[in-house]
Amino acid sequence: MRRVVDASVAVKWYIPEVLDDHAEKLLVNADELFAPDLIIPETSNIIWKKIRRNELTADEGDNILSAFLRSSVRIRPHGSVARSAFTGARLSGQTVYDWTYLALAISLSCEFVTADRKFYDSLSDTAIGKHLKWLGDL
Repeated sequence: MRRVVDASVAVKWYIPEVLDDHAEKLLVNADELFAPDLIIPETSNIIWKKIRRNELTADEGDNILSAFLRSSVRIRPHGSVARSAFTGARLSGQTVYDWTYLALAISLSCEFVTADRKFYDSLSDTAIGKHLKWLGDL
């Protein structure tokens, strides 16, 4: 099965957080995981914040980032979905960042799995909702 994942999911593969067991199942069981290249700076930023809050050491952060960069996630350039992401964000009031993942999922005819409850709840009951999956529902 093909699925798009975002940084809210990917970081749970390496850092104990709520729903990390669901994220681990996704990583182990999914046939193909995709993400826009936006996931790299977003995941890096989450790791950086955890280092700044003394939740991780710099070495732990470096190791997590290295592991993520070696993961099986297939990175796609986000330029190909930029217009769709912008339009979706403009119409829904949600961020272009979140819509970049969703637009990629729509372009790949698959689900976008997220742990971003606010984004999920904002669109799950719309026609677009068929492309959204809450991580906790896996």
